Amino acid sequence: MTKNIMIVGVGGQGSLLASKMLGQILLTAGYDVKVSEVHGMSQRGGSVVTYVRFGDKVYSPVIDKGEADYIISFELLEAARYVEYLKPHGHIVVNTQQIDPMPVITGNAVYPENLIEKMKASGAEVEAFDALAVAEEAGSPKAVNIALLGKLSKKFEFTEEQWLDALEKCVPPKFLELNKKAFALGRNS
Repeated sequence: MTKNIMIVGVGGQGSLLASKMLGQILLTAGYDVKVSEVHGMSQRGGSVVTYVRFGDKVYSPVIDKGEADYIISFELLEAARYVEYLKPHGHIVVNTQQIDPMPVITGNAVYPENLIEKMKASGAEVEAFDALAVAEEAGSPKAVNIALLGKLSKKFEFTEEQWLDALEKCVPPKFLELNKKAFALGRNS
């Protein structure tokens, strides 16, 4: 049976590293894995989506509406934007950070309120936490992606050692200790 994970956020938040690490742990565990390219205006701080699909045999990297088992969201509005892709009772792991999109910055729109409640009302299992604060506690605001993966890791049967092995294969040595700390803090938050 194929499982589907969507990674959503704003360009520059580290979704490529998150998808690479997920791919690494899943491949090591013996799954067939397909990871999509990033979609969106990542260079300009726009919406970015990455698909990770895994199972015995996966034929396509694309996830359609109603198919995602998990959504990892680097930003609150991005989670709400993609909630329709979630399966009934699917899981969202979301950073509570709010990054204003261009229409809000220019004054043409207002950042929506009560997004967590709205996502829960849609039937989603939502785990919201301040991954930015966790990343900063670890030593860098850029470690939000790894803090989110730490939180997500509790949903899988892989050991913490397997996750850390994947982290070691994907993160440059000079950033390894910081990211290990972000992972541990996210996992235990």
